[in-house]
Amino acid sequence: MKSSLTSKIHRPYLMAVVLGTALATLGPDARTDASEISPRAITNISRYCTACWRNARLPQDQWSDCTQEVLTRLLKNLPAKSWDHVLAVDTQERREFVRAIDAVKKRYQRGRWQSAPLPELVADARAEVLRERADERAAVRQAAKRCLSDRQQRILNLICDGHNVADIATELAMSPERVSDEKYKAIQKLRSHLQVA
Repeated sequence: MKSSLTSKIHRPYLMAVVLGTALATLGPDARTDASEISPRAITNISRYCTACWRNARLPQDQWSDCTQEVLTRLLKNLPAKSWDHVLAVDTQERREFVRAIDAVKKRYQRGRWQSAPLPELVADARAEVLRERADERAAVRQAAKRCLSDRQQRILNLICDGHNVADIATELAMSPERVSDEKYKAIQKLRSHLQVA
């Protein structure tokens, strides 16, 4: 475990690296302005950013990149002298800092969402059931062609389409009792045919 003395020695170097990387993206004009930024302001901003990334549940390996992006945005939008006021309550600098954090956080969260692996496709159980029913109906139709009369086939097709006995009787000009009797005979013939087959 590192001692506090070691971390105090390495902290300014780390901040210099973070700020240096942010400055490298802006060009020579920003470098002259950045000399006026206090190391304390950079340390405080970095700590605040780290807490934000932790609370946003961003992966820890992205925290330094996110912090560098915030520093880059601040270098573009705030003069170096105002960085000490970034963490003050209700200032223009604070609002700019919060906007930079939100923009970076949302960009990384969108990127994580877009690069997330797609869930595996799950087979729809209903499709399987419907396919099995269609196969069974096709087998029944083939059996009906072999062992039923035309009238019995017509009655069973109408029943399968959702018609009741009274409707079928009207359509085929038969009594309801006769339709019920034909239906019963057709079902018995199909049962015996399908059991043998």
